[in-house]
Amino acid sequence: MKRGKRIMLWILAGIALLISGIVIWFILPYSPTKSEFTKLTAYQTKKMTTQNGIINTEDISGLPLPVQRYFQYCGYLGTPKMLNMKVSYNDVDFVLSPDKPKLKIKYIQYNFVDEPERIALIDTRMYGIPFEGIDAYQNGAGSMKGVIAKNFTLFNQKGEAMDKASLVTCLAESLLLPNLALQDYISWEEIDDTHAKATITYYGISASGIFTFDDNGTMKSFTTDDRENIDTNGNRQKVKWSAICGDYKEVNGIKYPTTLQAVWHFETGDLVYFDGKDVVIEYNVEK
Repeated sequence: MKRGKRIMLWILAGIALLISGIVIWFILPYSPTKSEFTKLTAYQTKKMTTQNGIINTEDISGLPLPVQRYFQYCGYLGTPKMLNMKVSYNDVDFVLSPDKPKLKIKYIQYNFVDEPERIALIDTRMYGIPFEGIDAYQNGAGSMKGVIAKNFTLFNQKGEAMDKASLVTCLAESLLLPNLALQDYISWEEIDDTHAKATITYYGISASGIFTFDDNGTMKSFTTDDRENIDTNGNRQKVKWSAICGDYKEVNGIKYPTTLQAVWHFETGDLVYFDGKDVVIEYNVEK
């Protein structure tokens, strides 16, 4: 009996030690996913080359009129040509799929001009367990990876559909990083006073979408048919997709939106799966 009790105590002690180790691992700030994000961002930042000059009227003269008004309204004329952009979202309602509950996440992304590349980090908890993800487009390849408990990969989506989806996301965000919108890999077509079509071509892939503006030049939305919805099980379907922005504010002479939403327009109804507020945009960030 005594021996049985000792064995039971050792088992309980081992379980307690294991639980303590897991709790400590969850609490520790170190994360393999965050470390990967830092390395990818550092690599991308190191690749940046200096672009001389400022954005002027000659740079935007070939753009559709509503896009020119956007540059003027936001105050980009006369500003240095930026190399990259960091966007911080500290308050985001995020939905992985229509049948999943809403999550509160932190989302940080970097976009680059030399090549239309982007890297983003998702950071949240699911039932108290860390959930992190990396959403990236580098060297012509798109990917989205989700990791739970810092070690277990829930999904890691790659392939041609993801490449195109990631490329069109770069296009959707191009006017937030206006020097990117001036690059040769993006072409523009005027539709009317408040709409312009843009096409991005890179690594042999092209994707297009339509930007909508108001009469003042405020960019209101971007809509495309060049994205596939890919759920966490890898199922895919072609769905119209929009990025919607609003609540512009002026910081250091530049106006930018502080709310950004991403929307899937399913036949059953619209799903706002990314609803970001209190957005902060920074340019020429070294790390």
